[in-house]
Amino acid sequence: MPILNQSSYSVSESLTLEHLPELNHRHLTSSASTNSELIADVQNGTLNATEMHLLTAETQSAGRGQHGRSWQSPRGNVYLSLYHPVHIPVSGLLSLIIGVELAKMPVIQMLNEQLQTEGLTPIGVKWANDLGFYQNQSQSQVQTALDSTDAHNTELDHQTLPFNKLAGILIEPVSQASKLVGVVIGVGLNVQATPTLTAQTSEGMSYQAISLQDIAETLQPKAQAASLPSLRVLYQQMSKALMAAMTRFEHLSIEKPTGHSYYLDSFLKQFDSMDALSELRLRVTQEHNGQTNILTGYACGIDTHGCLQLRQDNGKISALFTGRIDVVNWA
Repeated sequence: MPILNQSSYSVSESLTLEHLPELNHRHLTSSASTNSELIADVQNGTLNATEMHLLTAETQSAGRGQHGRSWQSPRGNVYLSLYHPVHIPVSGLLSLIIGVELAKMPVIQMLNEQLQTEGLTPIGVKWANDLGFYQNQSQSQVQTALDSTDAHNTELDHQTLPFNKLAGILIEPVSQASKLVGVVIGVGLNVQATPTLTAQTSEGMSYQAISLQDIAETLQPKAQAASLPSLRVLYQQMSKALMAAMTRFEHLSIEKPTGHSYYLDSFLKQFDSMDALSELRLRVTQEHNGQTNILTGYACGIDTHGCLQLRQDNGKISALFTGRIDVVNWA
């Protein structure tokens, strides 16, 4: 792992991405939240809103996830935010496109090939903002690697199967004078440190954390940290993935008014091959105006707007754009 600067506000020369100069990369030893900091710098004019900007940090003191949840940020992982100018409305498809592009990163593709060779579930994209997998009953090796989270597991509903969360995505719009100028895409990736989640720190969600190192050690028990890419290489791979995702999203937006669907069909096909929820039985809990609505059924992909499709027991297919997802009745 590269040696990081001790100054909280200085750029680490060893982490400068020479091959991606257009990103205006700045690395911090510590940030409250890379997303919050980048948004503030664009909004107050410190950074040019017409250019891309990348902010990475060794750790965060107030990292954020979806719906204002906290994101545990121990050292040894990636905390990355990319500001990208946009001139089109952002839809729910964007986070899924980002998930697919991140799952195509060389390090994840390498691990997935090994997982599939061992008959284990590969890392996939979980609607709507996560990377990871649900382990099946045969994945005892993976469970051994996760023994440290057993205390948390016992607090989960025994009817649900926890999601092994490797990475989370947080997309936030950036405005100036009430006009959308861009988006900040934040990604937290567990590389060498696995946050220890309790019922409190998981904030009611049925998931547990897993890292790239956990997976590598499961596949090769004697694997060393050096077998994984350095943080600098991961910053580079992830930045390229995020830029590719934005380009792909823009292609979809340009294509939509034409009535053609080449890019959309290609994306939906690729997402289906990486869908971590595919054909699993779900319990979806939705809150609206103080009322709780619970739906059960089987996941059957996403629709053209990026909504989760749930095939209910009565055969009806519902398109869901929000809700807590639990995998239930695992056989």
